[in-house]
Amino acid sequence: MSRRAVTAAVVQAGSVLFDTPATMEKLADLASDAANEGARLIVFPEAFVGGYPKGAHFGAPVGSRSPDGRDLFRRYAEGAIRVPGPEVDRMARLAGALKADLVIGAIEIDSVTGGTLYCVVLFFSADGQFLGHRRKLVPTAAERVIWGRGDGSTLNVVKGATGRIAGVICWENYMPLLRMSQYAQGPDFYCAPTVDDRENWTSTMRTIALESRAFVLSACQHLEAKHVPDALLSMRIEPAPDVLIGGGSVVISPLGEILAGPARGVETVLTADLELDDILRARMDFDVAGHYARPDVFTLDVNTAATPATREIDQ
Repeated sequence: MSRRAVTAAVVQAGSVLFDTPATMEKLADLASDAANEGARLIVFPEAFVGGYPKGAHFGAPVGSRSPDGRDLFRRYAEGAIRVPGPEVDRMARLAGALKADLVIGAIEIDSVTGGTLYCVVLFFSADGQFLGHRRKLVPTAAERVIWGRGDGSTLNVVKGATGRIAGVICWENYMPLLRMSQYAQGPDFYCAPTVDDRENWTSTMRTIALESRAFVLSACQHLEAKHVPDALLSMRIEPAPDVLIGGGSVVISPLGEILAGPARGVETVLTADLELDDILRARMDFDVAGHYARPDVFTLDVNTAATPATREIDQ
């Protein structure tokens, strides 16, 4: 492998729902497995720390909330993490110990109100630094019951030891303007933590690779019903299938070629050797935010300000 190559890994595994300490142990074991395979960039799925309660309705049909649903939300919120916080510190230490950049999906609880959850992606560098996090801008469908919306203050691409890293969560990848905000920052690695296990997700990732001319790394959970607490399984509209989230993790080149995966039906760690010079080769004829842009015709304004509920105004 040349000096301009990076071994990257996408982790396909499920959380230990309602047990964040156990999930943190699982995360450390899986990250270590990836690092032992030579990975220096390791991507975990959406909501890995804190969990994705696939299929649960939280007792919240339109116009009504049930006591059991409220208590389920309480239990779910107790597994969320604060950013910054002790779990973030531990993940930073893990990145430093493994000498690998880490991209990790998690559920954050608002440190001020203690009552709003956010689906986030956390970034850590190989020198043990926490580089920041992104809050999902728009929770999808019923996710809006349990998660709040992020804002534009966390849309920055981060710089890790391996290169420039973007993180776009699940169906945010279907937001063209959000994608363009990331492309304009020139990512080398476009990471897409997800729980979308549909076969056509791979097609979406290949399209994004061709748009961004970056390496695309999508990590999806694999979660079986037998590993999910009864409290979640009982609060469903229909009986749970044996496999709640089926995987489909994949690594794709800047020209849309599949380098690893898609893996389905199993917990696994996929690795691929990424030749970084392939990024420049791919951008010879298409640089979406460079020579292929037409700023005289199209412009994108991005509001990167934080939007708290209250703010002080100088008199």
